[in-house]
Amino acid sequence: MLNNIEGIYRNSRVELTEQSTDIDEGTRVIVTFMRSNQIDLASQGINKSQAKILRSHLATFADDWDSAKMSIYDDYFTLKNGDFHR
Repeated sequence: MLNNIEGIYRNSRVELTEQSTDIDEGTRVIVTFMRSNQIDLASQGINKSQAKILRSHLATFADDWDSAKMSIYDDYFTLKNGDFHR
């Protein structure tokens, strides 16, 4: 039986965000790390007000950036450096 519970990885430990009452102590687990698509703006020196202004300036690029045609740039740096063997 598989049971999914979300957690957060901190200090080399996984902290569960909820408790499950039907999992026996000592049950084996598999942990899959997922990258967050959120950016910690404060760590980049950007406050909420600045983020709002930045978002409004970048919104004009959204249609082009999200276009399927832009996928040609996904491997830009790899191809630019001549590494064609992946």
